[in-house]
Amino acid sequence: MSDIASEEQQTLTDEAILARFHASRNIPPSASTLGFRLTAVSQAERRIEIAFDARADLLANPMGQIQGGFVCAMLDECMSVAGLITSGMTHVVPTLEMKTSFLRPAMPGPLRGVGRVVKWGRTVCFMEGELYDAEGWLLATSTGTALPTPFAKFKK
Repeated sequence: MSDIASEEQQTLTDEAILARFHASRNIPPSASTLGFRLTAVSQAERRIEIAFDARADLLANPMGQIQGGFVCAMLDECMSVAGLITSGMTHVVPTLEMKTSFLRPAMPGPLRGVGRVVKWGRTVCFMEGELYDAEGWLLATSTGTALPTPFAKFKK
């Protein structure tokens, strides 16, 4: 099975991965809640971009801002998807540790997340994430470590 995954990894283009995400019917409820939509993939740069539709009725705190836990969830999605893409769609990357810095309040509406893998080690993956508003203001940054785990082992 891993040979097939390796061959598939080599033949999937950035566009094919993006199309696969858009065609997926298996969208996790958490991603749906965040308004997740993958918009860009660069395997060469180990980088992805995600559009989030931050709905006030689902994600806002009493001040009308997107609650910080949801901002963290968006950044976690960015970093995790970057890890998935870096693995050639063969591994999940459960987060071991994550640090987030909040720079500006995130308001409801369209948000753009960027995730990248800084280093893919033998046992740990190091990642970074950034979240921007529609005007391009940097709202939050995050760093994280994850445990790359083949899909077959993760399902057990």
